[in-house]
Amino acid sequence: MPASNEIQNQLKSLEALILQIDNSNNPALTTSAKNLVQLLMEFHGAGLERILEIVHDSGSSGASIIAALGRDNLVRSLLLLYGFHPDSLEERVMQALEKTRPYLNSHGGNVDLVGVDESGTVTLRLEGNCHGCPSSSATLKLAVEEAIYEAAPDVTGIIVEGSIQEAAPSAAFVPLSQLGGNGHRSEI
Repeated sequence: MPASNEIQNQLKSLEALILQIDNSNNPALTTSAKNLVQLLMEFHGAGLERILEIVHDSGSSGASIIAALGRDNLVRSLLLLYGFHPDSLEERVMQALEKTRPYLNSHGGNVDLVGVDESGTVTLRLEGNCHGCPSSSATLKLAVEEAIYEAAPDVTGIIVEGSIQEAAPSAAFVPLSQLGGNGHRSEI
């Protein structure tokens, strides 16, 4: 099985080739290349769909095999690309949120899924208190967003309602007038 960095390098190479095709000054070649990629995608998609049907129809172990395929990083990417991931978008978002809950709880926060709309936009409610923790609410929000995009890269957007209340800093600005003087500069 290819290593993760090898897969990432292959994806970067694919992106570079697609960009090169898009920037080509030859419209006929660009159209032909895009048609070739589309036909290959359709061919591979049909084959992948058939593989999943055969596995599903193989008996009671078929569903667990498909679930295991959905958890494998490489296969999960292919299943998402072709629209065959065994878990719905909402299920994958919920799985991501469950992974972040211990981290959020350790900082006095929590997150709830409000919903996922038809376009793939996720709405969350972030709440809690972050008293005495070094992480800001922005850091906690970022952790949740990263987990969601890792589990569900097909999410089109994330809307976060609410916030985590951060504790007031222990050292605050004290006006000079409260330091025993009158706040006016003394003339010497």
